[in-house]
Amino acid sequence: MTEHDPTDPPIDPRIPVTVLTGFLGAGKTTLLNRLVTHPDMAGTALLINEFGAVGIDHQLVEQVGETMVLLESGCVCCTVRGDLVAALETLHDKLARRQIPQVRRVVIETTGLADPIPVVWTLMEQRYVAARFRCDGVVTLVDTGLGAEQLDRNEEARRQVGMADRILLTKADLADRSAREQLDARLDVLNPSAPRLVVTHGEIEPRRILGAGLYAPGSLPAEVERFVAETEAAARAGEAPPSAHGAQALPVSFTCFFNHQVPWRGFAVAMGEILAKYGSHLLRVKGLMNVAGLGAPVVVQCVEQVAYPPVRLPRWPKEGTRFDMRGRLVFIVRNLPEAAIDDIRRRLADLPGDAVALRAAATAPLLPTRCWLSARMPVQGRSSFETDAWHINSVRLGKGRPAAAAS
Repeated sequence: MTEHDPTDPPIDPRIPVTVLTGFLGAGKTTLLNRLVTHPDMAGTALLINEFGAVGIDHQLVEQVGETMVLLESGCVCCTVRGDLVAALETLHDKLARRQIPQVRRVVIETTGLADPIPVVWTLMEQRYVAARFRCDGVVTLVDTGLGAEQLDRNEEARRQVGMADRILLTKADLADRSAREQLDARLDVLNPSAPRLVVTHGEIEPRRILGAGLYAPGSLPAEVERFVAETEAAARAGEAPPSAHGAQALPVSFTCFFNHQVPWRGFAVAMGEILAKYGSHLLRVKGLMNVAGLGAPVVVQCVEQVAYPPVRLPRWPKEGTRFDMRGRLVFIVRNLPEAAIDDIRRRLADLPGDAVALRAAATAPLLPTRCWLSARMPVQGRSSFETDAWHINSVRLGKGRPAAAAS
């Protein structure tokens, strides 16, 4: 029997939720019809969002027991966000009352015109939902033949790709080589780290797309090692300047490296200010951070003004080399002036200490990274330290004799 390490993250009892998205005509309904017949999908609840006065898509998807729910017509990014919360609340209530069979997973299919960011925000930030469900990953379908053109013309399509943990390339058998090359070039900019899987007529093993995100047990090491390898390759090759004309018409990326450990709260406040100021231009931010007081890295992700809760990893990839243990943040941005990129680099190069950061956070209750500040992380300072159960401050009694006071 393996002894449990008390420093390991606890097993998450919440129900994992996979967000399935993709632009109009990408093939989501075809994929779902294949998935719901697979034995590995047993115990899956399916929530379908549609745009329009009359729902059609849910009638085209095979019934999944008693656990398929049609969200009200409309866009998930506005009024339907409340319907999503209500649907998840109802689902959990029925489970608690044993009115429906046990649900092991939820799949949310968004309309092709939906921005997935509010869905992820709801899963991360809505108190009732976040306590019972966890965002397990975003899977985005892209039409291989039409994808490059759709990404050029539609902001929603770019956001769907930018958030993806897995990208499924559909209708590849109908696309020529040139279309695939153009699409790959666009995906290399928008989301270079997401694995791309070719799907023909909706056929794919569920295990290849479920449990695809940062919060999926067992998937972290490979994902993180791929991310580290990509950022190291970029660093060796040298990064091209974002633009020679002050702002970019197309998305570009840049990387910030950290040669020393960072104070967690100072980093959280600095990133919160960056998201608040430049969030509309940040398609995605992804990082592997070396946090002061920890022996293993922390993964952070942001999309526009939304910060995902941080994930602590059990070890560093390719453990043992100093270069691999540098913190790094990759920004994928659009229409961001060079002066703004310089400002972001300056803010991250001069992080405040914990005490200063906490005072700043107290005056900014709507800081986008408030979920980072509530994470259990070591407190920095020569006269204090933190364990899972206690925060210890050293004080002096009498004539300089040290003693410890616990709270």
